[in-house]
Amino acid sequence: MFSIEEYRERMRKTKQKMNEQGMEVLILVNPSNMYYLSGYDAWSFYVHQMLVVMIDEEQPIWIGREMDANSAKISTWMHNDNVIPYPDDYVQNDVKHPMEFAANILKEIGQANRVIGVEMETHYFSALSYQKLVKSLPNATIIDAGQLVNWVRVIKSPQEINYMKKAGKIAELAMQRAYETIDEGVRECDVAANIYQAQVSGTAEYGGDYPAIVPMIPSGRKTSAPHFTWTDDRYDRNDPAIIELAGCYKRYHSPLARTMVIGQPSQQMEETAKVVTEGLNETLEVIKPGITSEEIEAVWRKTIGQYGYEKTSRLGYSVGLSYPPDWGEHTISVRKGDRTIIQPNMTLHLIPGLWFENYGVEISEAIRITDNGYETLANFPRDLYMKQPSPSLFVNGNLLSRENY
Repeated sequence: MFSIEEYRERMRKTKQKMNEQGMEVLILVNPSNMYYLSGYDAWSFYVHQMLVVMIDEEQPIWIGREMDANSAKISTWMHNDNVIPYPDDYVQNDVKHPMEFAANILKEIGQANRVIGVEMETHYFSALSYQKLVKSLPNATIIDAGQLVNWVRVIKSPQEINYMKKAGKIAELAMQRAYETIDEGVRECDVAANIYQAQVSGTAEYGGDYPAIVPMIPSGRKTSAPHFTWTDDRYDRNDPAIIELAGCYKRYHSPLARTMVIGQPSQQMEETAKVVTEGLNETLEVIKPGITSEEIEAVWRKTIGQYGYEKTSRLGYSVGLSYPPDWGEHTISVRKGDRTIIQPNMTLHLIPGLWFENYGVEISEAIRITDNGYETLANFPRDLYMKQPSPSLFVNGNLLSRENY
């Protein structure tokens, strides 16, 4: 996926942070961080696996399920000897645990008496994993590594930016497909299927990956809740519809959210959409290197506050490389109190959504910070899209077949 030189530079930056925090060994279980430092890419994160970085070794080692070892050999830049599989009887076994296997490996290679950092706040590190590791390594000092590698990832390389721009193009195509498909009488699940087709097919030049989050496409009153996916319900005339999705290329994401109405929006919704769009536009205009995350949010808050609106949740977050269940990087949060200084080649997803009792509006942009400002990763109209319903798809109460409409 990347040059050997880039992987070595990532390792150098990671070891620098390890040294600053007093770590000699770092155990990574977040698949995004494993991919970032090694290139490992397989759907195997539902079982225990890890990447071990040692402060005095050039390459990390991979420890995972035996049937996944060839995936590591094929996809990573590491020597094959650094791929260490555990037998399959460690999988979902109440008697033995993969962390015990990993601890034995660390003992064998002389790492059992060192300061070991682990990713305690990640989806893939269980409480039992921690218990087994501590018990199996009594002479080690085990500390929380926090989001160490996530913060190394926050500034993207030129190759990563290239991947995210390709993901942005895929996001445009997927959003356009959603606009074309959503209509009176159409099922939400059929819209989701069309979005998936666009996300995976990509362009004629390159295909897409599976995004870390499924399409979130609530309609009607469900737009008041931002994280609904889809059902087999049919869209009704004058329904609002929120579409939040992402293009994904080589695990790099470009999210995009838009709002549309089948027919005519209520006056309240139309006004809200204008405020959201104005707030986003005003916020984007101030973004440049040197500004802090909370200063970005303050512009948004002031702009919508003039119209009596308030958003209590964060405005955005750092985005990029990821695996399910989230495309965020778990570092920068664009909100009051986050004083992260924005730097070139950081990538953010600004999602100024407003949700009320009976409806919601979302209009977002994924951006790259440039030397002088920002650029969007996708190019798609921001205005509330009002689509006139197609001629009736029903005859005597029955939905016509696809061939007939």
